[in-house]
Parts: sequence; C-alpha cells; structure tokens
Amino acid sequence: MGIVIVKNGTPSGNRHLCKSCSRSQYTVGYRESDLILICCNVRPNLQIPFAVHKCSDYDDKFAPSYEQMEKLAMDLRPRASKKTRGFDLSIVSKPVRQEFDGTAESDDEGEDVDAVAYASVGDFSGDD
Repeated sequence: MGIVIVKNGTPSGNRHLCKSCSRSQYTVGYRESDLILICCNVRPNLQIPFAVHKCSDYDDKFAPSYEQMEKLAMDLRPRASKKTRGFDLSIVSKPVRQEFDGTAESDDEGEDVDAVAYASVGDFSGDD
C-alpha cells in the first residue's frame, strides 16, 4: 500500500511553538500538568491553555538579530580577472586585400576581379 500524505492535517506531537518564542513566558512544574504559558505579545498578557502550533506573530528567540548576522558576515569582493568573459573583442576582424598577379590559370579569362578575404588576427589557417 502507498504512503498517504495529508496537507494541513492535524499536527502530530504536542510541542509548544511558544516555547521558543521571544515574546512568551513558559513555566514548567514537576508534573506534566504543571505548565503555565503566558503570551506577552498581546495587551493584556494572555494565558494560553493549549499547545500552539502556528502563530502569526512568532519571533524565534534563537535566531540571530540583524546586527549579529552583520557582525558574523564575511566581506566578499569579486576578484579582478585577466580572462575575458564572453567574446574577446580585442580580436577584430578586418578586411585583408589580396592581390592576384594574374599568372595563375583561371576559368574566367574575360573578367578581372579584385578578391577581398576576411581574416582575423591570430588566424591559424596554416599560411604564413
């Protein structure tokens, strides 16, 4: 049989959310029934007779404050890199005019055509 998951069902356990809230007074006696829970967030202060599962104004007393997090934070700055990210724009394609001397045999004897070839700096085509 498969596992059945129920969303927003009855919570299991009886842990008080107020036990870790900074705005509550949580007093426990020797017996299990000796428990006094006072919410200090409302005026007048309110005694809660049940285990609280969710609270709209919960403030975790174990979470660090903004000043404590700022003190613990490391100051990170990006390193300067000599490597270029993306396309390297220092290598620019520019037209190179190659002239033909006319001694080579060609099929088109009637036309003289100036050929322009595009090459980039660092072109490794094998011609030196």
